[in-house]
Amino acid sequence: MKKVKITVIRKDFNRELAKEYGVDGITPCPCMNVGDVFYAGASRPEGLCDGAWRSIHQYVFALANGAKQFWFNDWIRKPGTAISCCNDGLRPVFFLIEATDEEVSSPFKKQ
Repeated sequence: MKKVKITVIRKDFNRELAKEYGVDGITPCPCMNVGDVFYAGASRPEGLCDGAWRSIHQYVFALANGAKQFWFNDWIRKPGTAISCCNDGLRPVFFLIEATDEEVSSPFKKQ
């Protein structure tokens, strides 16, 4: 199982939707910052937003277990890479998810 690098590459804030649907004083995501880096195996890295983890964990799991491409190989140019975001429709955070060459022990296999 490979260690996976997760990098925050963008934060958006939909002001129109936030004005119409958000609570007073809502701001861009206060949890993540562009440039934040996390490393994961099978579980959520400490400090990574739980909502973001729920949105991206399927890509992390796939890359950690050897996936090189997604869909019909027509999505991301670089094998072993995914781009995904959290599911916050008012203030999504985008992640670059990359398999590394570093092996980590899998909690799913007997060692």
